Amino acid sequence: MAETALLNRVRSVDVVRGLVCVLMAIDHVRVYSGIPAGGPTVGIFLTRWVTHFVAPAFCFFAGTAAYFLGKRLNDPAALRTFLVTRGLLLVLLELTLIRFLWSFNPDLTGFSLAGVIWMLGWCMVLLGLFTRLSARAIGWMGLAIVGFQQLFALPPRALGAIAPTWSFLYPSGAEAPLGINVLYVIVPWVGVMMAGFGFGLLWERDATSRDRVFVRLGLGMTAAFVVAATVTALVAGGDGDGPAWMRILNQQKYPASQLFLLMTLGPAIALLPYAERWRGWSGRALEMFGRVPMWYYLMHLLVIHVAALVTMGVRTGGYRNGWYLTAPYAQVPGDARWPLWLLYVVWAACLLALYPVCRWYEARKASNPSRWMRYL
Repeated sequence: MAETALLNRVRSVDVVRGLVCVLMAIDHVRVYSGIPAGGPTVGIFLTRWVTHFVAPAFCFFAGTAAYFLGKRLNDPAALRTFLVTRGLLLVLLELTLIRFLWSFNPDLTGFSLAGVIWMLGWCMVLLGLFTRLSARAIGWMGLAIVGFQQLFALPPRALGAIAPTWSFLYPSGAEAPLGINVLYVIVPWVGVMMAGFGFGLLWERDATSRDRVFVRLGLGMTAAFVVAATVTALVAGGDGDGPAWMRILNQQKYPASQLFLLMTLGPAIALLPYAERWRGWSGRALEMFGRVPMWYYLMHLLVIHVAALVTMGVRTGGYRNGWYLTAPYAQVPGDARWPLWLLYVVWAACLLALYPVCRWYEARKASNPSRWMRYL
């Protein structure tokens, strides 16, 4: 029964991915609204914080999806070819189409970003290089990379000449070559994806045992975060200002610290058994978004950017796309920033617009897929 399930799509993973797709849209509408990434008010802080679950879940479950694909292909070489090819395609998309969708600027040389899709692409390439190893070995290697990630800060200190190139891998204090702005380094994210690959082994268990492990593991990770983060915030002082609960939740994302990953992946893993049973229109919609995550990503940037320009036109009577030429580092003046309620109205409208577009693509991909659809 477990083996048969692995040869088909795993609904719980699709639903969780769909949920983080929805959360991701909040953060990207926030970019175009000019509202800062976090802030002193509870509403702005939580608007940013809830989106922290997105990158870890995408990266981790991309590894798990690669494990499922490997089971279906039953050919490590074919899996390696797919991961390397798709990874390089994602890197190319980040530097071209995605850069254009963020900025609507055809001059792609003006500003380049190593964003989340860049990171996912290179992590897939690296994961593909390890497919000769067992899933267990890959998973443990991933956990080691996450757990000892700070060691990657040492080489550029000893060999300063490698610091610029090393900044793609882990922060080195030097600017990256070619003027690329590095938002997501490869470490620890490649470890997260490798751990997700090893996590796929748990689907070999029967459903009852598997769900029990998911809940215990996820809640255990969450509890470990709460204890460690509370000690850090209350005893050692923690990062940032504000009340204690904000300091506890305000964990380092760039690069993602061990506490940040415990905080975000623990609840995502614990949610899996409940996601499997999430029915109704909302469950079906999330599953559909989760089945086409890359298509959703491309379309949501287009829809959100257009919605931002329309909102700007309604509010100001003019269009200033120049504010977005370096998005996601948007340059929206303070007096033009949206109120928080408008962010959520635009977010809801964008989700309504995305639903039929993604539903069409899912149906097209299922009924008559072309070869390139495997990569989106």
